[in-house]
Order: sequence, then structure tokens, then C-alpha cells
Amino acid sequence: MDDLRIEEIIDGGTSNGSFLELLVQGRVFRILYIAFISIALLFAGRVFFLGQYSRDFYAMRALANVDHGVPLPAGRGIVFDRYGIPIAQNQPIFSVSVRIPEFLAHRDEIESFLGESIGVTKQEIETKLSGLDLEKDETMLVARDLDPEELLKLKTRNLPGIEIHDDFRRYYPTGELLAQALGYADFEGNGRTGLELYYDAALKGTDGMMLTEKNSKGETLTDMEVRKPIPGKSLTTTIDLEFQKYFVERLAQGLAALGRKSGAGLAIDPRTGEILAVVSLPSFDSNLFTKKGSPDDRAKKAELLVSSEKPLFNRAIAGIYNPGSTIKPLHALAGLSEGVITTETKIFSPGYIDIPNPYFPDKPSRFVDWRPQGWVDVHSALAKSSNVYFYEVGGGYQDMKGLGIERLNIWWQKFGFGKPTGIDYPGEGEGFLPDPEEKEARTGIPWRIGDTYNVSIGQGDLMVSPLQLLTQIDAIANGGKLMRPHLNKEEVPIITADYSDLKQNIEEVRLGMRDTVTETYGTAYLLHTLPFPVAAKTGSAQVQNNTKTNAFFVGFAPYAPLEGTLGNDPKIAIIVLVEDAKEGSLNVVPIANDLFYWYYVHRLANGQAQSATDK
Repeated sequence: MDDLRIEEIIDGGTSNGSFLELLVQGRVFRILYIAFISIALLFAGRVFFLGQYSRDFYAMRALANVDHGVPLPAGRGIVFDRYGIPIAQNQPIFSVSVRIPEFLAHRDEIESFLGESIGVTKQEIETKLSGLDLEKDETMLVARDLDPEELLKLKTRNLPGIEIHDDFRRYYPTGELLAQALGYADFEGNGRTGLELYYDAALKGTDGMMLTEKNSKGETLTDMEVRKPIPGKSLTTTIDLEFQKYFVERLAQGLAALGRKSGAGLAIDPRTGEILAVVSLPSFDSNLFTKKGSPDDRAKKAELLVSSEKPLFNRAIAGIYNPGSTIKPLHALAGLSEGVITTETKIFSPGYIDIPNPYFPDKPSRFVDWRPQGWVDVHSALAKSSNVYFYEVGGGYQDMKGLGIERLNIWWQKFGFGKPTGIDYPGEGEGFLPDPEEKEARTGIPWRIGDTYNVSIGQGDLMVSPLQLLTQIDAIANGGKLMRPHLNKEEVPIITADYSDLKQNIEEVRLGMRDTVTETYGTAYLLHTLPFPVAAKTGSAQVQNNTKTNAFFVGFAPYAPLEGTLGNDPKIAIIVLVEDAKEGSLNVVPIANDLFYWYYVHRLANGQAQSATDK
């Protein structure tokens, strides 16, 4: 190619015609313009995103590059009883963490030192490390609740990245009194059971962060709090701690007198569904699960977890049982409402009822009463707890057509059996409602009249929780309103079903429960000397092939006729359960008597028993 001379460039190369001049198209400029604008928008959007949404994160990361981040633990929210007494609070402790960058740089040395000084194994550290987000987490909690000897060992050696800081652990001043209701927050501060689990998100606070600037020698130069810890929200419960304490002591005393260890109890305000006391025995000390503990403590925890007595199990809320005769008030209400019986209907109980056996006429199937009752109506049948009366109401006999299993099932469901009550507590028992199809599918045996007789007196396959049973009694006490039971005092009372239209029949059932206390033949006659009127029902359920008897008591006070406004009079309803009672309901009535008397003297006589309906 010939050399290009300067004069040719200047004059455009026109002298010899060797060059062709082309016009640049306008679309090229448009494409460049659009590309430039797009890149600028992307850049601006990214800057906006980083500044608006990730500002705090990157600011913390930048500071962490030059400073040591020390967590500022937030305490869990305090839990109070209904009168403001703390029942779950926090204790200050010391914990140790490691900063991730230093730990990864000196891992072998730090792991060995932590193992020698405080007994943290490499496997434990590996497990903790695997649960971290290494892009966001700056520190790793290694151990909590250090004892003085461990603190001294940690301070004898200045390894990079090891931080000792203030912390909290859960403390339960009530010990065993409320173990099942409160549950516990574990060693790491997480709610595991009971109210601690149900309200964990609210009770758990948000940790803060302190940035500590240190020199090359590890000496602190300045401290700067960059995020304040936010304590968890407090929780005021419906529990009456003083009454709870008496309930536990009195039930434990009754069990000890019988040589038994297992029982349960509940007290509820029928007007609101507020739970005043929840008892399950045997119990345990929740504090065992909140701390590292000594070898003895760890042995006790292990024993609790495998104990055949199931002390960690909340019998009052999660347990399911045959209700025995305490189901009879509901069956009486169903019989009256369905027209199976009236208040004038009388049935004769010679102490048994015989059903003809078509295969062996000389060997009829016999269903016994617990004693001969004579002629009984709905009131005396409840007071005497006549089985024969309720055999016929439930299953029919001769000319009487009973409710039958289908209608019984409908009434069980109407009053909340077979499903959760909705209580603010995890793991409640749902129970079991038998029906013919389920039985035949499960056993291959068809449903017979004897099955209906059994469930009519709370035996057979019918299973309910003590909480469900007392919620049903609450509805009878207040005139037909099924209240959702709850443990949070701030919760608004909720009516889950309203059968106030059955007021007249409910009152007849209440009269029968009142006769149980006032009539000399009543099974709870011991309570007639109490300073306020009580209505009650007792029950005994044979279990384990009739080798054991669970004893029940349900009742409410003060009793008064429903009359005009529903639900103004009864202020407390209780259930008492003794597992494997020697003499059935005779063992629970004295306990119930003392519970009602205590509540009258300490709460009702001085007007202290206030509920949400009184405010």
C-alpha cells in the first residue's frame, strides 16, 4: 500500500479518489444512547438497592472488618400470673463466643483450648458452625452459663477471637408448680414446651451488637453500641399462682394418702374461659432444662425423659381418658333436648339391665349399675349417678327408644369433644369419638347395643381430655356458651358455640348437679357444708380391663338459677382426676371440697376473683 501523505488527509483524499467517504447512520447513535442509558439505570438501581435495603448490613460488615463484634443478648419476656407475680424470668450469666474469621484462622488452637478449659468438644463446635450463615454471622456462640472456674480458665490465655460476654438464662421461681403449663426454654434460650413454646416468637427478644475496637495486643480501645438489644414482650397469664400452689399441694396430698403419684386438675372461670390453675402430677423442675447443670442435673434430666410416670406429660391438657359418669350431664341434656326423656320420665334400676342373648337365652348380657337405685328421674339419676338410667337414655330399652350412637356422636361434637379446644397451648389432646363404621373397620366386629350402653356412661372407646370435659361443664355452668379456654390474660374471651336456646333443659341438668351436692343420696354430698352453693358430678372409669379405676370430679360454684342474664353467677369450675384411685370418686370429692373452700375464702369472700366480664 502507498504511504498516505498529510496533504491527502487534509483535503479528504480527493486528489486521487483512493478513499470513499461514508455517512454514519442515525440508528447507531440511538443504539449507543439506549445502551448508555440502560447501563446508567442499572448502575443507579444497584446503588439505590445497596443504599436503601442493604445499607445496615454492609455498614456492619465494614465496621466488622476493623472492629470486634460482641453480641448483646436480649432477655426473654417475663411471664406473670394474673396478679403480676413473675412465674418465668431471667438470670444473668456469662457466655463465650468466637469471632468467625479468627476462629477459622486459628481453628485447631482454639478448639483445643475450648476443649481443655470448658469441655466443648470439636463435634459440638462443628455442629454449631454448620448451622451458621458464614456470609452474615460474625460470631458463633460456643457455650453459655459459665461457672467461675471456667471463666478463670478462659481468661488465663488471650487467644484471638474468643469473647466472654453477659447473657441470660431462663429461671422459674415456681419450680415444679407450673412446670407443665409454662414448659421451659432450653439451654440456648428457645421455647421448647408449654407456653414458652407457644409464645416463643413474642417472648424471644432481638439481640443487639457492641463493636469493640482493639489494638494489636487485644486491648480494648473504644466500645460502640451499634444495635440495642430489644427484650422480648412480657406475657401476663390467667394463672392464679397462689391458688395453683394450693391445688398442687392438695392433690399431691390426696395422691400420697392413696399411695398414688399420678393425677391432674384444672380450674377455669366459666364466664370467660380463663384458666386459673392447671395441674399435672408427677411434675418436674423446669430449671433443669435451662442450664448446663452438674452431672447430677444431667442424670436427673435423663431420668425424666425415660420415666414411666411421664412427669413431662401434661395430663390436664394433653391426656385423654374415659370420662366415666362425668359425661352424664351432657347425655341428660341431649336426652331432654331430643325428646327422649322429660323431667317426669322415671326409670327403675334394680342394679342391672339384661339384654336377651339370642344364641344363649339363659345367659343374657348384663350391664350393671354400681348399686340398685330404684325409681329415678333425670335429677336423681344425676345425683345418684345411675348407670341404668343412662343406659336407657343412650341406647334405649324395651319401649324406650334411646338417643343411639349417631345422635350421641352429634352431641359430643356440639360440645367440643373429638377436636382441639383452641387453647393457646401446644399439643392438646383431641380425644376419640367412637362410631359403628370405625369400630367394624378396626376390629372386624359390628357395633352392638352394648357398645352404646358403655359409651352412654363414659366407658368403652369414648376418650376425652380433662380440658374438653371441663369446657363442657363450663357451658352448662354459664347457660350454654362454649368458651375457648385460654392462658393469655390479654386474650379477648371467645364463644366457640352458643346453646343458650337450650337454657330450660340446661337448667334441669344444673338442678341435677345441684342435687348431687344437697341431697343425702348425692355422690358429692360432702360439699353441702361449703359456704357457697356448688353443683357437681362425680365419675369413675374402669381401665386396663377393669383392673384400675380413674376417679373424676367436675363442679362449679357458686350455683344459682339461670333466670334472666346468662353466666353472671358461676365464677369457678374445677376438674380433679386421680389415676388408679382405690375407691373411685370417693377419693376425689374431699380434694374438691377443700379446693372450693380455699377459693371461696381467699377469692370470693373478699371479692378478688375478677374476670374480663367484671371490668
